[in-house]
Amino acid sequence: MSDLILYELPGCPFCAKVTSKLDELGLEYESREVPRSHSERTEVKEVSGQTGVPVLIDETNDVHGMPESDDIVAYLDEQYA
Repeated sequence: MSDLILYELPGCPFCAKVTSKLDELGLEYESREVPRSHSERTEVKEVSGQTGVPVLIDETNDVHGMPESDDIVAYLDEQYA
């Protein structure tokens, strides 16, 4: 199991931006697909306090539930580039 976990939704352009960055950096990650309905995204809400995706967890660096694709991409560049 990877220390990077990404909550995502297929077809989500914000999620695609993050997965592209993860792939560009050659990082292994666990993908967790979320339901389309925000009301069913209880696991995402538990880790991030909101129901939007993408959400990143980086257990190595004690990051638990980082939302917002631009913030995630900047974080990945800072930590792993």
